[in-house]
Amino acid sequence: MWVSSVWRTTLSPGRRAQSALAQLRGILEGELEEIRGAGTWKSERVITSPQGPSIRVDGISGGILNFCANNYLGLSSHPEVIQAGVQALGEFGAGLSSTRFICGTQSIHKKLEAKLALFHRREDAILYPSCFDANAGLFEALLTPEDAVLSDELNHASIIDGIRLCKAHKYRYRHLDMADLEAKLKEAQKHRLRLVATDGAFSMDGDIAPLREICRLAAQYGALVFVDECHATGFLGPTGRGTDELLGVMDQVTIINSTLGKALGGASGGYTTGPEPLISLLRQRSRPYLFSNSPPPAVVGCASKALDLLMENSTIVQSMAAKTRRFRSKMEAAGFTISGVDHPICPVMLGDARLSSQMADDMLKKGIFVIGFSYPVVPKGKARIRVQISAVHSEEDIDRCVEAFVEVGRLHGALP
Repeated sequence: MWVSSVWRTTLSPGRRAQSALAQLRGILEGELEEIRGAGTWKSERVITSPQGPSIRVDGISGGILNFCANNYLGLSSHPEVIQAGVQALGEFGAGLSSTRFICGTQSIHKKLEAKLALFHRREDAILYPSCFDANAGLFEALLTPEDAVLSDELNHASIIDGIRLCKAHKYRYRHLDMADLEAKLKEAQKHRLRLVATDGAFSMDGDIAPLREICRLAAQYGALVFVDECHATGFLGPTGRGTDELLGVMDQVTIINSTLGKALGGASGGYTTGPEPLISLLRQRSRPYLFSNSPPPAVVGCASKALDLLMENSTIVQSMAAKTRRFRSKMEAAGFTISGVDHPICPVMLGDARLSSQMADDMLKKGIFVIGFSYPVVPKGKARIRVQISAVHSEEDIDRCVEAFVEVGRLHGALP
């Protein structure tokens, strides 16, 4: 120990810094090699076109059918959405160079917040740079050590991280298990506030939270209900208002967080909508809101137009539901196991991480863009290829995707 200390002190500051950097590189390279060896390495493919049902990918000739984007309504490249972004850019500039409470709030932000509250039939709404920020900012501002939060074990990482930041008592109930939730609610009766937190639609599995049962239990045990609607806003429910509309509990869900970065334009941005006093409190205490720049005007303009298009005509919602059923039924008939029910997220369950990665690579060779998901994004042994249906996919697109899966599945032994 003495020799090591003397050796360090004899080195110049520059040499010591180089030594520390070399040590860091060795540690990081070792961890990266473990990821490669486990078959869970995540490569990023480079798209050279706008987002859409057909895209161009760097290094590959011809168009590629895209079946892994969150572009549920196909509005990411809608001409009216693009024009609204261009108009907002010209009228309000590239950005605010500031946080909202200093000099970063424009009329365009306030109008979108009012529109989102109206859409969800809530009292008020607050914008964030992303829904990850909305989830990071909610629980810490709302809950104290006197309170309790009860969270589904498969909630999105941003909900889990947000809950970790708060000082409330934390209960985790088994995925979609209402008996376990009730047991946890009974245990949590000693706390001041009790908040049940769940995804509306779970992005890795394509299943939907049983909100009727959750709301019934919440009412029985005096709890509030929070729902993350990132994979529901815009396309679940008769008019696309989400899982609370789909399951008829819009008046029983207290707080909704969702995103502008999926169905509503596909750029970025998130929001919280709920009781007006809560939204006012978030403007005073929510750290991601207070310490992040305002969403750029072009993003706000795109999202606002996407919301207008959805509220004017919801036929696109029914179109996507029919295409989702087509894909699921054809894949199941071919012999694949598809997780979830009636959601455009259609996970093709494969189990093996390396198999899912190899099949996704071979699907790309056949002109289909899909991605393999493995640990730590999903549990070990639960690797899958997550397919996502968009309203702008044609029936021919869907049939071509299924045909490619069958060919690649047989090649890799995933099908007989």
